[in-house]
Amino acid sequence: MEKKDIFEIVINQVKELNETLPSEQQFEVKEETILFGNGSNIDSLSLVSVIVDLEMLFSDEYGHDISLTDDRAMMREISPFDNIKNLVEYIEEIINE
Repeated sequence: MEKKDIFEIVINQVKELNETLPSEQQFEVKEETILFGNGSNIDSLSLVSVIVDLEMLFSDEYGHDISLTDDRAMMREISPFDNIKNLVEYIEEIINE
């Protein structure tokens, strides 16, 4: 699976979440969008929802069983949840193993 395809899938999931937020809480969804921590517009429960949705989507639609919250993800020097770019790169890494 190509990185641009993964990027599109992740962006679409974050956009879907964004559309459920009140208008004053909505944010611009782009590669640098912070997913977790300081500067994030996404609360932890919403992030978990996006992660679960992505795991199910990649499994059901694309045949890639991935786990985004395993020890490997949590032990990385750069968190896959810092921003959309890091998450896309992490998913690409898992899929291409």
